[in-house]
Amino acid sequence: MWTEIRGYPLTAFLVCLFAYTTAQMDLALFGYAIPSIRQEFGLSLSGVMSIVSSAFIIGGLLITWLGLWTDRIGRRGMFQFSLVGSSVLVALHALVPNAWSLALLRGGSIGVGGLSYPVTGAVITEEFPARYRGLFMGLLQIGYPLGWALASLWAAWLLSSHGWRMLFLVGLVSLPYVWVVRRFIHEPERFRQARHTGADRPRVAELFGPDIRRRALLLFGAQFLFVWAYAASIFLFPSFLREARGLESFDFSLLIGAGNAIGVAGYILAAFTGEFLITRRNTVVIWALLGAVLFQVLVWWASDFRQMLIVYGLMSMFFYGSAAVKFAYLAEVFPTRLRATAMATCGSLAVTLGSAAGPLMVALAVERWGWHLGYSGLVGVPLVLAALVYLLLTPVPSGLEVEEVEALLAPK
Repeated sequence: MWTEIRGYPLTAFLVCLFAYTTAQMDLALFGYAIPSIRQEFGLSLSGVMSIVSSAFIIGGLLITWLGLWTDRIGRRGMFQFSLVGSSVLVALHALVPNAWSLALLRGGSIGVGGLSYPVTGAVITEEFPARYRGLFMGLLQIGYPLGWALASLWAAWLLSSHGWRMLFLVGLVSLPYVWVVRRFIHEPERFRQARHTGADRPRVAELFGPDIRRRALLLFGAQFLFVWAYAASIFLFPSFLREARGLESFDFSLLIGAGNAIGVAGYILAAFTGEFLITRRNTVVIWALLGAVLFQVLVWWASDFRQMLIVYGLMSMFFYGSAAVKFAYLAEVFPTRLRATAMATCGSLAVTLGSAAGPLMVALAVERWGWHLGYSGLVGVPLVLAALVYLLLTPVPSGLEVEEVEALLAPK
């Protein structure tokens, strides 16, 4: 393996991993700040989730447009734009005068920062050797838990001593990294060739043509359901720990950060399993179903700090760790000239819409039925449905070049 990935592929992976981690850290800061934001602005749980939902709708529309431009003008330039824009927009959260200005800034940061998803995915997919592409695409996803773990360190220190506004200034930490991307990342040759030979500029409508429509719709639906469950679980978890378990900000920040750090093992295991043991599609299904079971255990059984840490860590390994193979599958089943557009639409747009709907609907259910019934029902059921939708997708053998995958999935 070393002889195939050393040099530029490994460099590109490490640069993308660090950038993806800092992007997730920037976006995760909001989750830790939610209880304090509710207190300052006098918001109910559903009230703050309506702001979150509005922000994700704004961000979803923005990221779809930015994904199109990533397929038109290039990965490298949009990568740098994402880093700079996200850092500035997150830091500006500290200055908002009211809840709706916070929603607007949040929407902008979700769209610009979320561009790291299709950009890094396109770079790794188009630069890595086929035999190890899926493995390293999966490993890239440990940026999720690492970003949340890093954000928890800042939250544990800043929330109790300086308040939630100072927490968002942490976004500026990732700003200088744009010079690293500028220095070490170049435009993938596959993209250069696809852009040169493409007859027209890529359009979102192409995803819903007869050759691609079925996989695009299934992936959009599965991603929407999964992220409904993911966003509701992770954004509401600090409030659950405070209101249903009685933990203070330092304790719940520590628990979530440590649990996500433990969950990194699940991302690595999922990436390895999907690359070398079974297909990525089947790995997603198994990981999601195990995650759904562990989430129910977390809500209904785990009560003290040690139990919650153990169960949350295991749940993160499977529930959140399934992203390692979802990401790789999504990136490889679309043509190169449409890859960033597809990842932005079937991936990021579905993510943002699921993130808009899930937390709000679960918050309303919690206010009506209580934490245990509302939280467990409206997170667990969508997660199981997402796993079932993935069963309708075509399993793709590992180790194929992206051109071979395209030929495999072409209508016969």
